[in-house]
Amino acid sequence: MTDTIGKSSAITDEREHEHGISFSDAVKVWARVAALSFGGPAGQIAVMHRIVVDEKRWIGEHRFLHALNYCMLLPGPEAQQLAIYIGWLLHRTAGGLVAGILFVLPGFLAILGLSYIYVAFGSVDVIEGLFFGLKAAVLAVVFQAVFRIGGRALKNKAMVAIAASAFVGIFFLHVPFPVIILIAGAIGYMGGRIGSPLFQLGGGHKSGASAVLEDRHSALGEITPRHARPNLVWSLKISGILLALWLVPVALIVAFLGFDSVFSKIAIFFSQMALVTFGGAYAVLAYVAQEAVQHYGWLKPGEMLDGLGMAETTPGPLIMVVQFVGFMGAFRDPGSLNPMVAATFGAVLTTWVTFIPCFLWIFLGAPFVESLRGNKALTGAMSAITAAVVGVILNLAIWFGLHVLFADVETFSVGWFSLDIPVFRSINFASLLLTAAAVLALFRFRVSVIFTLIGCAMAGMAWTLMTRF
Repeated sequence: MTDTIGKSSAITDEREHEHGISFSDAVKVWARVAALSFGGPAGQIAVMHRIVVDEKRWIGEHRFLHALNYCMLLPGPEAQQLAIYIGWLLHRTAGGLVAGILFVLPGFLAILGLSYIYVAFGSVDVIEGLFFGLKAAVLAVVFQAVFRIGGRALKNKAMVAIAASAFVGIFFLHVPFPVIILIAGAIGYMGGRIGSPLFQLGGGHKSGASAVLEDRHSALGEITPRHARPNLVWSLKISGILLALWLVPVALIVAFLGFDSVFSKIAIFFSQMALVTFGGAYAVLAYVAQEAVQHYGWLKPGEMLDGLGMAETTPGPLIMVVQFVGFMGAFRDPGSLNPMVAATFGAVLTTWVTFIPCFLWIFLGAPFVESLRGNKALTGAMSAITAAVVGVILNLAIWFGLHVLFADVETFSVGWFSLDIPVFRSINFASLLLTAAAVLALFRFRVSVIFTLIGCAMAGMAWTLMTRF
């Protein structure tokens, strides 16, 4: 495959590859992906894969996984970064900007609206019911994503073993996500370097595995577009602009308002979070909650879970919960501003410093990562990382399921080993019934994700209102 790619690249050095995908069509697709991006990274990646690879056939399976593996190594929301990567690959810088902005815009607006309701009215039965129903549907969507991605990535026994080891490591032993990724990458790199087919994309497939879209059969093809080839001048220029967009506002806020201002604290704290959010939102949410409640006093105990419920049941990355944290922090310490105005600015500022770096990482590194497609050692590392990610996503799905279906969860620990065990008498039968209905809708009757979410939301609101009377 390496030789084929090399020959194709040489032949096309003199011309730009034409994939025939118009920018306007891409904008519509990215808006659709954004509107359907529920269920955390697992669900979001699955939605993107279904639309961009399976339905539109714009890029092939191997290219999709290659991009995903790179995004998994970066700090920040990998699903949004994957959208930026693919948008850039298809339509240059403008394509990446549109894909990335649209990915977070619906969630930002939804959480902002729910935050207004939250501080204005507090607990509202209809809103509680909406969250209750959506959580059950989101749980089903996440498990569907585990099956879809796992079915594609776990090509052989070696990949299954890596996924299983990753799950045990993170679920039972709480091994840090970066450590799991580094170990998996090292194993895959060595396997790819010695030429083992078990660690090569397309090699060692299980018999009867569903056909995948090969890169050469996609609209983009298997070659690298001219704009996607390494260009150090362009990378440094665009990175400099994005770095300024990220850090200059932070510096100006600190300079004019001082370090004691809530806006300065928000800008600095969440800029730091943007550098360490490896492994998805759950990897840092416990720390964010602790700092926001105990150190800064932005939230009251329990409010972080309310914000997490907003983020889990609205489209966009789960890390959008930090928007709610910034909103509440500025609302409670508005200074001379109207509390709602201050809260809005706090939400915008938090979102800005959290997501601008995502564009920086992609535009800086993606051209160089693209140039390494076909490298057997790197492909082996990427394949192993993808398998490990399946185990990590399964861990998130089970964690989410425990907290959706049970009111109380206890932790059993012996040395390095620990296990979250549900208190079975605390099971929420209504949530279990809704989740089962959502699973049947998605797996058995092939109902679309959006209709499943709407149906469960309506059922949740109806159930909550019924129990209040």
